[in-house]
Amino acid sequence: MANFIDRRLNGKNKSSVNRQRFIRRYKSQIKKSVEQAINKRGVTDTDSGESIIIPKKDLSEPIFHQGKGGVKDRVHPGNDQYSTGDRIKRPPQQSGQGTGQGEASNSGEGEDDFVFSISKDEYLNLLFEDLELPNLEKNQLDKLIDYKTVRSGYCAEGVPANIDIVKSLQGSVARRIAMTSSKRKQLKALKQQLEELLADKLDHVTKVKALKKEIAALENKIASVPFIDTFDLRFRNYARQPVPTSKAVMFCLMDVSGSMDQATKDIAKRFYILLYLFLTRTYKTIDVVYIRHHTQAKEVDEQEFFYSQETGGTIASSALELMMDVINDRYNPREWNIYGAQASDGDNWADDSPHCYQLLMEKIMPVCRYFSYIEITQRAHQTLWHQYEKVAKANAHFAMQHIKSAEDIYPIFRELFKKNTQQVA
Repeated sequence: MANFIDRRLNGKNKSSVNRQRFIRRYKSQIKKSVEQAINKRGVTDTDSGESIIIPKKDLSEPIFHQGKGGVKDRVHPGNDQYSTGDRIKRPPQQSGQGTGQGEASNSGEGEDDFVFSISKDEYLNLLFEDLELPNLEKNQLDKLIDYKTVRSGYCAEGVPANIDIVKSLQGSVARRIAMTSSKRKQLKALKQQLEELLADKLDHVTKVKALKKEIAALENKIASVPFIDTFDLRFRNYARQPVPTSKAVMFCLMDVSGSMDQATKDIAKRFYILLYLFLTRTYKTIDVVYIRHHTQAKEVDEQEFFYSQETGGTIASSALELMMDVINDRYNPREWNIYGAQASDGDNWADDSPHCYQLLMEKIMPVCRYFSYIEITQRAHQTLWHQYEKVAKANAHFAMQHIKSAEDIYPIFRELFKKNTQQVA
């Protein structure tokens, strides 16, 4: 009986296949839990996985069975206490049945919801599934790097699934020929001598016996060479090959004026952290330009963008003008895919909103692949929103959404950056 020993080096994640099968099966429940979890986390809490709860009602598999249908009166054989038509009371539920917070069943066997944990990578994969930068064009091979897996010859090490049988057997034949060729020549010569001695009319008993012994020893040595050895094994090799792609830059414009209270700023920061994680995880390298503005706009680094306490009045056009200055200075639209994301509470000087409309229509939208605007407020829309509505009507690559509370962040983020399946098809 053959025994197969799995020696694949998969010690750290032995149940990865079962894990992925489980995630595929319960993906809708897991994605719902991930969506709820993003609203409970801190602004920068992205370094851990998440606990997922699947309700017990969703764990059982659907089965085909014969329904009870209709009214049936049945008395089972051996029952000497009841007759047809008797009503039997349900036995009282005993104390101590059921465990924890799960609901106890009528039969006394309770069942809790199924809780399991997913890793940080699995959490982020589910979080940004089916998202992409809209209208991304492949300009030239630089910065953003995509890879595809291609065949790259053979190698001496690999997983059993990649063993090339033909190459391995060719290696086995070559090795056996190399290791036994000299012995086979000796064997051939000895056999020829033996035939000559046997054909001779004189008696050569001693020499024949010695030759036969030597021939047997050589045959044993040749037979002892293994048919196949680990040295012969050849595995199909695969390599990651860079493919032509694009370079892109994302401008993050955040309003930090006095009208933006702490809760509104927290929502804006959550949105930008989601955006940053999505960009850095989906694309190998991408430039992100952070711009904070009140009455004046300023290009800042990541630390200052998220943690600076500077505030003031509101002139939204200052951020748009600074964005254009940076584009003209560092990002040629012929070479770069340019994106913009603006977050504000919509409170802007009345005279400045038409100027924002003019800047977007005449300067930014002609060079921008996609520009998204989110307004974070529970009040009625103001002049900036109404001006941006005119921009959205005239430009298909301009999107605007309204966020009222933290629960709206993730659904709106997915709406803004959802993958265009029609374009892919």
